[in-house]
Amino acid sequence: MTPTTTTPDQPRSYSSPLPTPRPHLGHALASEWTKLISIRSTLWTLGALVLTVVGIGLLFVTQSVDRDYESISFTTPALFGLMVGQVAVMVLGVLTIASEHATGLVRTTFTAAPDRFRVLTAKYLVFSITAFVATTLSVFVVGIAAMLAHSGSAAGAHAADEWLGAAAGCFYVTLLGVLALAVGALVRHSAGAIAVMLGVVTLPPVIGAMLTVWEAVAPIGQAVLQRNVPVVLSQLFGMRESDVGPSPSNLSNLLIIMLITGATVAASYVVVGRRDV
Repeated sequence: MTPTTTTPDQPRSYSSPLPTPRPHLGHALASEWTKLISIRSTLWTLGALVLTVVGIGLLFVTQSVDRDYESISFTTPALFGLMVGQVAVMVLGVLTIASEHATGLVRTTFTAAPDRFRVLTAKYLVFSITAFVATTLSVFVVGIAAMLAHSGSAAGAHAADEWLGAAAGCFYVTLLGVLALAVGALVRHSAGAIAVMLGVVTLPPVIGAMLTVWEAVAPIGQAVLQRNVPVVLSQLFGMRESDVGPSPSNLSNLLIIMLITGATVAASYVVVGRRDV
């Protein structure tokens, strides 16, 4: 048998000694988690969320008495801080993707991982889990503090429902953050996306109040007033209808924000998959 020989001009194949596994979602999740914890904006926004929710909540706890919790839940003190802290969640959602467009890092990301849908999915998963955990832990710290300090005989009559409602409120705020991330993917500009999300939170109460002035559109205005973010969060955290006004069920409000967020997320997949970076 004649051995085969290679001529100097014949290219040699190269085999890397390092393992080259097929890219999958786990790799994208690890990459996005590394990016999230490596930037200072994450520390500042999550720190602002925790300090606001816990700080304002504990301040309310120290100024309240046992009988107050006959009409409110133990998690209600966290609501006042979360009304402000939700802004930090939305800002972090926007910065999770808009900051990459501002610095040009998104080009490197999509070059290293050409599957844009996988990258975007990893961003949504990493952000939503981080935001939900941070929000829930902050709220429950305040709730436990209130329960330990003011566990009177008539307080916490519906404890299970109260804690479940607080968890639903944290989920609601997380959805607002996911919506902010989707808006950031569509707008690709941090200031513009943050302005849009601030409008989503602050404008509906104003618009609803204006619409109730005219009798022809008063029902629309009333519906807007019943379903805006502050009112929905108040009800999820155990505020009575006499405090915030009558409104539809909490489930319907959660379904509405889920539909709005889902539609915006779907739009972000379409747009990110088609346009240049």
